[in-house]
Amino acid sequence: MGEAKTIAIIGGGASGLAAAVAAGEAVRDAEGAARIVVYEAFDRVGRSILATGNGRCNFSNARPGEGDYRNAAFVRRVLLEFEGQAHGHVPSQAKTSTAYPNGVLGFFSDHGLMWREEGEGRLYPLANKAASVLDCLRAACTAAGVEERVECEVAAVEPPRAEGSPFTLRLADGRFERADAVIVAVGGSVARGLLPEGVPFREPEPTLGPLATEPRGPRRLDNIRVRGALELWRPGEETPPEERGRHGYPMGTHEGERLASREVGEVMFRKYGVSGIAAFNLSRLAEPGDVLAVDFVPWVRLCDMEAFLNRRRKMLRASLGHDVTWDDMLRGMVLAPVADVLLEAAALDGARPVAKGETVRMAPVLKGLRLPVTGLGDVKQCQVHRGGVSVRAVDDRTCEVRRVPGLYVVGEALDVDAACGGFNLHWAWASGLLAGWSAAERLRA
Repeated sequence: MGEAKTIAIIGGGASGLAAAVAAGEAVRDAEGAARIVVYEAFDRVGRSILATGNGRCNFSNARPGEGDYRNAAFVRRVLLEFEGQAHGHVPSQAKTSTAYPNGVLGFFSDHGLMWREEGEGRLYPLANKAASVLDCLRAACTAAGVEERVECEVAAVEPPRAEGSPFTLRLADGRFERADAVIVAVGGSVARGLLPEGVPFREPEPTLGPLATEPRGPRRLDNIRVRGALELWRPGEETPPEERGRHGYPMGTHEGERLASREVGEVMFRKYGVSGIAAFNLSRLAEPGDVLAVDFVPWVRLCDMEAFLNRRRKMLRASLGHDVTWDDMLRGMVLAPVADVLLEAAALDGARPVAKGETVRMAPVLKGLRLPVTGLGDVKQCQVHRGGVSVRAVDDRTCEVRRVPGLYVVGEALDVDAACGGFNLHWAWASGLLAGWSAAERLRA
């Protein structure tokens, strides 16, 4: 009997562990004989999983769609193929009576994970700890006979020298190992160094992080959080009339600018600019020269804002029994430091009574405090790197590199990224599972 074949998975993060479980279970279910080996440079697998969602792990989204991703057409085809194959590999998806909305949720349910849904479809483990997701994955790896090789860094993958011969893995310590199929599940510049020459690759750059603004976010607002909306305006062209309502309650129109995107959620001011989920999501689109507009009252349209302020002034005058100042108007609506910044932007004196016609100056400021974008803020906070292997080089039915049969790339190794909300991890699981099943099938062929 010949030596068992090997599937090498480089990277023990989300996509790598998903690929390992998928390959191991597929080999086991087919009563085959193959080694599934995960190579991890750090001292344990799953470190990146434990760090997600501030340790809570927003592991998926209840309503994922290809429109949430960069290179959406490619993602759509991969997810369709994944869902089709999930019916044959994920037990809960095989029967209509037990099927979940997607194969990722079916996979995790079959391996014991329970979860709950929070706002905007975000899914978190019921235990509220990322460790519970990792525990389920590692238990599945053990049951499928997956080998973990920690503190074992792969420096390069050399393609087979002849048809039918194995890949060569060059380890960082100088040793060499062989594999019949390789799944690259690491992102950023690490993936670039691993891959054979000729695989098209976009240099990685951090994204999904805070934004730097000029002036540097009014510094006196550092660490203040507001629940509102954040819009990204791009100079050079105006928003067409038919698009002005497309993003919910737009702040209005700015001459010579186009509304690029709008996010509702938490906005956190920092000394360098703006952070929070809304800023993170806009960072995927923002460019230096764009303008952020902070909406402090997103439930009121700009065209209704003056009437809103006038009604508030009348209400406060009746309850306070004296002329209402701008300090009175903003008290209870925003924190005092925010009120100071708004008054400064509107060129109003907070201690003076609200004069006739002044609401027209405050309304656009409350609906759109403008902060010019200079770039990313603290890049250490960026959650993903944009870039990786070009999707044009990859078979969307298998995640296999077209020019290098037997070499697969998944998760962050591909030039795919998405907004916050569990979409990036959903992609990691789905692409990893698809590649694992495909690699196991290749070894059986």
